[in-house]
Amino acid sequence: MGCRVVLAPLTRCRACGNVAQPQHMSVYYCQRATPGGFLIAEACAVSESARGYPDVPGLWTDDQVEAWKPIVDAVHAKGAVFFAQLWHTGRVSAPEFQPNGHAPISSTDKQVPPQVSPDGRVNTFAAPRRLQTQEIPNVVNDFRIAAINAIKAGFDGVEIHAANGYLFDQFMKDSTNDRDDAYGGSLENRCRFTAEVVAAVAYEVGAHRLGVRLSPYADYMDCYDSNPEALALHVINSTLNPLGVLFCDMIEPRMRVNPDDGNLTLPHMLLPFRKAFQGTFIVGGGYDRDEGNDAIANGYGDLVTYGRQFIANPDLPARFATKAALNKYDRSTFYTSDPVIGYTDYPFLDQL
Repeated sequence: MGCRVVLAPLTRCRACGNVAQPQHMSVYYCQRATPGGFLIAEACAVSESARGYPDVPGLWTDDQVEAWKPIVDAVHAKGAVFFAQLWHTGRVSAPEFQPNGHAPISSTDKQVPPQVSPDGRVNTFAAPRRLQTQEIPNVVNDFRIAAINAIKAGFDGVEIHAANGYLFDQFMKDSTNDRDDAYGGSLENRCRFTAEVVAAVAYEVGAHRLGVRLSPYADYMDCYDSNPEALALHVINSTLNPLGVLFCDMIEPRMRVNPDDGNLTLPHMLLPFRKAFQGTFIVGGGYDRDEGNDAIANGYGDLVTYGRQFIANPDLPARFATKAALNKYDRSTFYTSDPVIGYTDYPFLDQL
């Protein structure tokens, strides 16, 4: 299933000053590139105010575009397809990541509650500023420009990150969106921002170069919806299908414990969306080798994204193909600034 394995977009916080670093990022991505493989780059901020984490790459300046070019060229030299992911964190941010220390923008002025990270740290976020109706087209334009910049950098296409509690989710999900203008209230209104961005990006780079990531069931950053199935089907049927978007990249609900044996199992709740979407359907969210194979064999998805396993196993498709043992990942090095440790130093099979 090597050709069905996709490198998921994974924030690594190693783009110093929000500029991609060709010296080590080329190595990282090339390690995971194979002929005919598909890689989605780590999320790229579409503007200075879109940032929510340290040292994430951007695609809003000429310098950022130029920095990505050698990385993209190196991946293409390995024969892989490479997409950029476009990102705005919205209220999942803090003043130190905002121009002049301003409040982050969102659909709402409701603050994200403190979040406990997997390593036990408590993360806090700033109170956001509710976007005024007349400001929203400016944010749509940020995505349009970033998409153009991604193509200038040589990427084969872009994925819009409309998942995981970030800005699009903050508009779409009813736990967060408390607006009473054209972007709030009804399902259509809550999805209006997403529809406008997808249409603007499709117009600029072509729907054949565009994917959209959704996580309807997720409750990340206290962002959830009372009817996630209706929400995702609305986005698919009213926006993605009519525009002919290339792929929909959807995240499975969190793994659940099987009461019979205590093992974690995939809930497999994405089937209605797989049936509705008319393009390539990508699934992800805790899959192992066999579960990924089953998803493909049963027509549940066309491709499967892998994240943590791909971090620790740069030759993951080859390991899957040969049923080889996997390296264990070290969560403590996921987001450090080190250009090697926990980044490009995981061994290949022939190095063991």
